[in-house]
Amino acid sequence: MRKVEDILNEILNKRGIITAEEREEYLSPKPELTYDPFLLDGMKAGVDLLISAARSGDRICIYGDYDADGVTASTIMACGVSQLTDDWFFYIPSRFEEGYGLNVTAIDKIIDRGANLIITVDCGCVSASEVQYALSKGLKVIVTDHHNIEDSVSEGIVIDPKKPAAFMLEEGKEPYPCQDLAGCGVAFKFIQALQRTADLPRSILTDALDMVAVGTIGDIVPLRDENRTLVKYGIAAANSGRRQSLAKLAEAISIEEITSTNIAFAIVPHINASGRMASAMSAVELFNSNDEKTIHDKVQELIHYNRQRKRIQEEAFEKCAEMVSGDENFIVLKVDNMHEGIAGIVAGKIKDQFQRPVIIVTPSEEAGRGGEGVSLLKGTGRSVDGVNIYEVLNKHSELFIRFGGHSKACGFLMEAGNFDRLAEGVNVDVGDLLREDPSLFHKIAETDAEITPEDVTVELARELLKMAPFGEGNPEPLLIMRNVDIRNVSYMGADSTHARFSACTPQTGESLGRYANAACVLFRRAQSMKPLLEGGERVDITGTVSHQVWRGQERVQFIVEDIMRV
Repeated sequence: MRKVEDILNEILNKRGIITAEEREEYLSPKPELTYDPFLLDGMKAGVDLLISAARSGDRICIYGDYDADGVTASTIMACGVSQLTDDWFFYIPSRFEEGYGLNVTAIDKIIDRGANLIITVDCGCVSASEVQYALSKGLKVIVTDHHNIEDSVSEGIVIDPKKPAAFMLEEGKEPYPCQDLAGCGVAFKFIQALQRTADLPRSILTDALDMVAVGTIGDIVPLRDENRTLVKYGIAAANSGRRQSLAKLAEAISIEEITSTNIAFAIVPHINASGRMASAMSAVELFNSNDEKTIHDKVQELIHYNRQRKRIQEEAFEKCAEMVSGDENFIVLKVDNMHEGIAGIVAGKIKDQFQRPVIIVTPSEEAGRGGEGVSLLKGTGRSVDGVNIYEVLNKHSELFIRFGGHSKACGFLMEAGNFDRLAEGVNVDVGDLLREDPSLFHKIAETDAEITPEDVTVELARELLKMAPFGEGNPEPLLIMRNVDIRNVSYMGADSTHARFSACTPQTGESLGRYANAACVLFRRAQSMKPLLEGGERVDITGTVSHQVWRGQERVQFIVEDIMRV
């Protein structure tokens, strides 16, 4: 049996956490790694403009996106703006009628509502023509965003940690130390700077932290560096019950303690469902309300939208899976009657099943985007490790009316006539990557440490929990038990799709009749793994250690990722 400390040290070392100082910071419940918000280029100009506009009596519009990052970033920005003026409002574009980012139709509506200044969150950095249009109409614009900037950037004040040096407003400005901030993270840095400059109550920062955690995890950015600090404090704030609306949503979907895992797999899907199925304003209104009836009604709306989303998503997934030949380097699917709101989720599920990058395109009728008689397609993509979908698609940027994203996900709008060129081009590109690395789609997951069944203890589970929050860039430690026996198999769920069993150390010599075992759970793949579960062979098992508390009793399970013949 290995010492728990030795297992933890091995895992930390593999993740590059070597020194005592690095270990203390990484494991601390109160990390200190954070940066001056004014290190972001354009921050001082943006904060000064907002304060000046508010003092001049300008009407302010917070313009967000319709996903969890946009919803939380909008809420965070409101924590600051509402301290300066009561004359402000939200604008969240429709996924179906307007699409992602700034658009001229929305700008005209915002002007009609009397706004003088637009401050964007989680969008706008590459909306050059739209920002120029707003400026030409006399609007002031502050852009806060976190998406990639390549060949051009919107005019004026753009606050984005990924901004290249060539587009810096401030002479000699260095890149921001944490370029992986989500949109909500950039919004939080903005209100940090605003709080300092306008001498606002520090409570506005505490009030916003829960939304930073939800949005950062929801946008699947790496949980390292400053992101890790923000999410740790944010999860603590979320569990304090400080925001009644978040507490009521968690309660309604049977969450007792908010963690990074149930944020990712329960809270975020409910937030996203509002923007996917109807309007993200339902989620924005929920998180910005203190009225009990409003909170109850909006929580029920999100639950309804999520149920609707699940049903439509499953039908669409089955249809798309049938369209895949299995020979593609890059799966590109054109689906004429898919609900736009679930295309991204389905693309992700197809990606997981076939281990290929995926794009799904659907017809779009976005106002003002195509010429007369020109059919448009809206696309959404998801990618596997090893294929940067943003870089691949950016090689074909001339095909897009609008395009944006990052290494794992992207979205675009294009003329329907460009579909075949895109499908052919990305398949050629990924074919080139495959020639360079034939194992691109068949990489074996690297484990963090080797353990034995007797190492799977509550003590180990508690120590590994100190590595949380888990997510992108900081996954749960993947452990391997080698050369073990499988015993006591029982099946669970509809069609016996899950299984419980014991992983045991082999019985030899003096230990015959006495063996340590670990309680294991295998989800979804019990039938495909049945020959290994019941074959009586020695196997290697990879998975993660799960800590649970039920009615005051602690227990530990090994959640199986894979089973392999020795």
